[in-house]
Amino acid sequence: MGDEELDDYESTLELALVQEYKAVVGMFDYAVETDRRFYLANDVVVEVQSTTQPTLLEVTLRDAWVWDMYRTARFVPSVRVLTFRDVNIERLPKEDLQP
Repeated sequence: MGDEELDDYESTLELALVQEYKAVVGMFDYAVETDRRFYLANDVVVEVQSTTQPTLLEVTLRDAWVWDMYRTARFVPSVRVLTFRDVNIERLPKEDLQP
């Protein structure tokens, strides 16, 4: 597979992922961004696991969708993230997401 074919393949995957995101975003209450992934979830719990520097956070998501174009199954029942980095959690405004 040449570079151009690979670029076309990845562009097709990314476009499909964006379309899927638009189709499912209304099903979720939260958008969660970590240093490695972006998630949609209906339940988010953040726990501080250590108060030393840097602080270790445990983020547990339930009923989630994972932004990853290489995954065949993006809907997952639960996700557990351990991180020393920033985590951004936003409550999604339902009224703005309805078609």
